[in-house]
Amino acid sequence: MATALQSSARTVPGPDPVPGIPTDGEDGDRPEQNAPTSPAPAVSLARLRLPEHLQASLAAAQEQRLRGYRGRFAPSPTGELHRGNLRTALLSWLAARRRRGEWLLRIDDLDTPRNRAGAEEAILADLLWLGLDWDGPVLRQSRRRGIYASVLSALRRAGLLYPCRCSRRLLADISAPHGGLNVYPGFCREGPHAWGPEQGRLPSWRLRLPPGNLHWREGSSCGGWLDGATAVGDGVLRRADGVVAYHLATAVDELWLGISDVVRGEDLWSSTGAQVAVMQAVGAEPPAYTHVPLWRDANGERLSKRDRSEGLTGLRRGGRDAAAVIGELAASLNLVPAGSRLSARELLASLPAEGPLLPPPQQALRQPPTPGRQQAEV
Repeated sequence: MATALQSSARTVPGPDPVPGIPTDGEDGDRPEQNAPTSPAPAVSLARLRLPEHLQASLAAAQEQRLRGYRGRFAPSPTGELHRGNLRTALLSWLAARRRRGEWLLRIDDLDTPRNRAGAEEAILADLLWLGLDWDGPVLRQSRRRGIYASVLSALRRAGLLYPCRCSRRLLADISAPHGGLNVYPGFCREGPHAWGPEQGRLPSWRLRLPPGNLHWREGSSCGGWLDGATAVGDGVLRRADGVVAYHLATAVDELWLGISDVVRGEDLWSSTGAQVAVMQAVGAEPPAYTHVPLWRDANGERLSKRDRSEGLTGLRRGGRDAAAVIGELAASLNLVPAGSRLSARELLASLPAEGPLLPPPQQALRQPPTPGRQQAEV
């Protein structure tokens, strides 16, 4: 477990600290950008061929899930953690520690232009100040580009990806003036599939989503789901600028790190569907999810963006110590009465050993439509 900031936040490049996960240069499997491809056939999940070392590490990670609880917290180093982030981190940490499981810390730093100097160090310091310790070294997505490239190559060889040359402006223009375009309309899905540059522009790579609902385990409820065609669509897995998309990297990490349970905000329900779609394409079971309800004030109104965005710097400046902040975060989740002051460990000790920490979100209470009655794709 992390006992000091210096020992937990490593900044010197080196081999990936998680066994079985390759770093850059280990994939040996990058696709040729100009290679043509034919229209995709119907592909069974069992036909997705991964390199042997990735298949072995995926199998080991799935076995890890059976051995016990493994959660994670995965902030992006784009700024200070705000109260909403801290609330999710606390609940995720509590869920792991209550089950005597592991809690990993992963820094989602692939989108380099958005990363801010000093943000990662501030995130680590804030978590330790609150008493939220993590297991093992800090993990960073920027050091696992090799595995993302290998999985993309395997998906493409299986016919599960297609190149897309639609610009954001084009899709925005189509959506205007009513903003009714919720998912990608599939313009490039059946078109000529040229993977190389055209007019100086490379395509993005989209996942060819099959029809049907996407399902996952949702806390203590009957499960979560989304209709793939109308709520998720063919998501981008590799951007036109060559950057691996968030949904691909996150899905791969949940699988290959052996994450058994994910705690995240309720506003990421659609992101969960997109990531489950990637896991389905790989042929692996998704983890269980707990979607944390939005933070609301005493009147039941959603906490203002200004209040949600306040970080520990402002809270400390206002005179709050760690016990007060933990009490406020826990009270917002109805775990303790308002005004409570306690440490993270004291809060953990006060919780029941079994049972859900939160009621299921409203989305999980809705039953999916009858199979076979698919809604039309936008």
